[in-house]
Amino acid sequence: MAPDPSALPLRPAVLHILLALSTGDLHGLGIADAAEAVSEGTVELGPGTLYRSLSEMSDAGLVQMVAAPGPEADPRRKYYRITPSGQAVLADEVARLERLVGAVRSRNVRPETA
Repeated sequence: MAPDPSALPLRPAVLHILLALSTGDLHGLGIADAAEAVSEGTVELGPGTLYRSLSEMSDAGLVQMVAAPGPEADPRRKYYRITPSGQAVLADEVARLERLVGAVRSRNVRPETA
């Protein structure tokens, strides 16, 4: 049985897919490009990870496949949209990360910068 992609903390791939789709519908390569851009190149979603994650996320109701945005769109591309459940899970993960950053800041874990 596949792990529940809505369980917190989210796997990095799931977090980046939800984050990419939070700005609008995208096809697979668009999702991968958005994840790489927002992570400044530290996250690269290969096809196996991307489409396996999208399948699990679709089964969990976090994303859904949608129609292409128009007749000029490549018919081979599959487009995805974040669902209200996906938005809620993303918001929960962001809140969890904000609490974690707050804890780090309160403990002065980061060394002073020059």
